[in-house]
Formats: sequence, C-alpha cells, structure tokens
Amino acid sequence: MPKFFKRALLLLAAFAMLAVSLCACSAGDTQATPSSDVTDSGSEVSAAQSGELPSDGNSVTVGIAQDLSNLDPQLAKTAGIREVLFNIFEGLVKASPDGSLTPAVASDYEISEDGTTYTFTLREGVTFHNGEAVTIEDVVYSLERCAGSENEGKPLVSAFSVVESIEAPDGRHVVITLKEPSLEFFNALTAPIIPEGSGPTITQTMTGTGPFRFVSYTPQDSLVMEKYDGYWNQEKAASLDEVTFKIVPDVNAMVIGLKGGTLDMVVHLPNTLEREVKDQFTVHQDTMKLVQALYLNNAVEPFDNELVRQAMYYAIDVNEIIEFVCNGAGVATGTSMYPAQNTYFVPELAERYQPDVEKAKELLAQAGYPDGFSMTITAPSNYAQHMDTAQVIIEQLKQAGITAELAPVEWEAWVSDVYRGRDYQSTVCGISADDMTAREMLVRYMSDNQKNFINFQDEEFDDVMSRAMTATDSEEQVGLYKRAEEILNEKAASLWIQDLCDLAVLNPALDGFTFYRTYVIDMSSIHYK
Repeated sequence: MPKFFKRALLLLAAFAMLAVSLCACSAGDTQATPSSDVTDSGSEVSAAQSGELPSDGNSVTVGIAQDLSNLDPQLAKTAGIREVLFNIFEGLVKASPDGSLTPAVASDYEISEDGTTYTFTLREGVTFHNGEAVTIEDVVYSLERCAGSENEGKPLVSAFSVVESIEAPDGRHVVITLKEPSLEFFNALTAPIIPEGSGPTITQTMTGTGPFRFVSYTPQDSLVMEKYDGYWNQEKAASLDEVTFKIVPDVNAMVIGLKGGTLDMVVHLPNTLEREVKDQFTVHQDTMKLVQALYLNNAVEPFDNELVRQAMYYAIDVNEIIEFVCNGAGVATGTSMYPAQNTYFVPELAERYQPDVEKAKELLAQAGYPDGFSMTITAPSNYAQHMDTAQVIIEQLKQAGITAELAPVEWEAWVSDVYRGRDYQSTVCGISADDMTAREMLVRYMSDNQKNFINFQDEEFDDVMSRAMTATDSEEQVGLYKRAEEILNEKAASLWIQDLCDLAVLNPALDGFTFYRTYVIDMSSIHYK
C-alpha cells in the first residue's frame, strides 16, 4: 500500500477511535468537558485580540494541564509541579535559560580540588516571603532535609545520597562534604531553601525566596502567586503583579479560554493547534525538554520478554507518530535522553528500530506469540499529545497482530496507580529531569531505584550506571552514560519516541517569554508591552 494512503487510513482510524474513547469517558469525566467558567463570547475575543491590558490590572492567567498534587518543593516529583514552583522557590543556585547554573541564595561558592568539599557564601539581603532574613540555619536545615533528616535518613533529593556532612562554620558560610567526588552534585543544589523547621507545614505556607510569593491554592482549580516586592535581585524582579495558574485539563477548553479572554497564556499546547491560534496570539515554539515513550512494565507478561519489546519497536513507526502528533516538529530520541542534553544525547539510537512489520512478526513468533497478544495502554487524559500518540501506536501495532486498547485516566490516578503503584501494562507519558544531568534521566532505570516504574532489571546497566555516577573524569562519565543509553535501546526496555514539540501561546499584549533547556515556566520575565 502506498505510504500516502497508509497514512491517511491510519489518521482516519486514530481520529475515530479517539472520538469513541472520549465519548466513553466523558460521563463524569471532566477532562473532556470545558470548565464552566471558560466561555467563548465575541466581546471577550475582541479584547484578547486587541492586546489590551485586562481590566483587573497587571495580572496574567496561565492555563496548565495538570493539577498540582504535591506542593512540597523538595518532594515535587512531576515536571508540571516543578515548573510552577520555580517561580516561588530558589536554591543556593538556580537554572538559567541556557541550562547553566547561577548563584541565587548563595552569592558565590568554592569547590575543592578533589571535588568533595563545597563551600557556599550566603548572599546578603535575601529574605523569605514572610519578610524574615534567610539565615545560615535555614540553609543548613534545608540541605539536611534534602539529605533525609526528616525521612529516616532517606534523601528527598537522590543526589544528596553522597553527602557526608553539612556544617556552618560561621553565619555566612555552609560547607558540604561528600563521601566521594560527584561531577553532578552541584546541579542538585537548585534544591529549594526553606525556613528552618518549616518542612511539616511547607505545603501550606509555601514560603520561599523567589520573585513571586504564594497566595492560594485551590485543588483541581488554580494556584495564585503575586509579585514579591522584597526580592533580592531587583534587576530580575517580576513585572507582573499577580499570576494565576489555572488548571484546564482539556486542550480544547484551553483554546476557548484564550479566545474568550479568560486565559492570557497557555503552555504545552499541541502544535497541531497552531493554525487555530497563530493569527490571534503570539506563538513560541520549541521542544518540551522531555522524553515521550510507550513505557512498558518489564515485570508483567509479555513485556518481561526482550524479544516482545523489540518486536513492538519494529512494529511502530516513530516518524509517522511525530508527523501525526507534532506535525513533524518533534525530535526522535531512541532512548531516555532529550536533545537539549546535547552532551549525552546519541541521535543514532533513534535509527536502530526502523519500521519492519515482518521483522516484528518474526520476533513475536520466536517469543512464543505467533498470533500476537492483547494489551492495554494507559494514558493521562489531560495531555492530548499522549492520548494522540497512544491512538497512533494502537493502529500501528495492529499490523503485527498486537491488539491494544486505550485506557484514559485522570492525572491523579495516573500518578498514584501507574507511576507510584506500578499497576499497569504500558503507558504513554513524558519523563523530564530535575536538572540538566544525564544521571536524572537514567538513574530511574537502575534495578533498586524507587523511580524505576517500568521495573527494568539489568546487571550490566546497573554496573555501568554505578561507574558513571562515581566517575571523576568527565569524558569517562559521558562515555558510560552513553553506554547506558545503548543498553536501554538494545534491550528495548521501553519504546522511546520523541521530545515533543512545545507551544507557548500568549496574549499579543504580553512579551518576555523564554524557553529554558529544562522544564520551566519563568513568569518573572513576562510583562505587558
């Protein structure tokens, strides 16, 4: 069958199945229903298009797809939460748009020649959002909490497992001593500084040092923050007086909200909707800085069989998925690393599994599944890109005799059942890093890692990763991390697809948006023209 006709039939089938699935889950499922406060009135459309300052003053409402389920800044596991909290909390250092780290709560630092001692100088004039000055005791408390002082010694931030001691020789300096050198530990020091003793109540007080301070949070509805006038870096102080992150799980409702003027900005909009918004709004395009994949639970049949996983990789067409889901603008990955992490990214791995249905059938027969099998793909229903990807994969797998059905779930259920509970067969989602290290993207596949939700077990991978994380030579470390990626790819531990195309859509009156090389929404640079 000519490729053009094959693609047309695939898209028609995918659209049909998507319509059925949405109808099936819409009864009592608010994900498929626009929020009641999002309307599409002609007058509001005119106001949004005109680029005028809204009537409520120097404020912005941002549409985001997922609820903010855990507001503890040192425990935030999902990228969607971390990117919001970036505006409220800061560490000793913080990320810049180009991926580098710059001093924040600390004014400067020194690292010993052997790489085991980090000495930070507390910046003068930094205050928490309650008006109290940040002290060295606050810094020590925050770092010790990251190292596990309130979690039975288990680090809240995994990179802190190498910490031997945290001491304050005086009121201006903190000294962190490591058990062994770690080339990546510095990146972990973006971990937020919070007031001493505030850990048990931090999700209620949300007291940080960032350019915005917390105002309120309404579950499944919104988080509100306002400009902090006492921010230490007045050159990069917020321009906006107030920002509301509005939770809108349905992508169509987001577009309606933009056109109706109830939303001023939307992040992570699928670029398949670009035509709908590009004439009326300012559109910024980049990649999402994550790795989307069909993640397979390696602990359940038939995905515990390497041949089955490899067969599935040959059965799918990654380029076809990218074309359908991202209009061709996504970037194929082939493993758990996104292109912005250019030091570690291996583009050749995306070429290993070229579409080959006959090869897929052959491997399935070798694995004991000559007639294929049935499976379920769980996907968070609030992310249209993942839902669309799952639909295309379902159609592609059919050609190899694999029957898959889509199980849309709300985000909270996905986090609790799939990610934490590991109660699933396969899932389409995206994985990002807390920082720009390869460690953050790869350590989750080590056999004993608590983030290893695909239950991948491989002795060689564990050995390579152990050596990589303790390497003292950067060249050697990069080589080891690349080998770890190769193992994941060879074993087809999951079917890694792409770094999704990402759209940020703004009211034309707004300016100053910047994409980061990490998963961040920086509202401090946003301003009205």
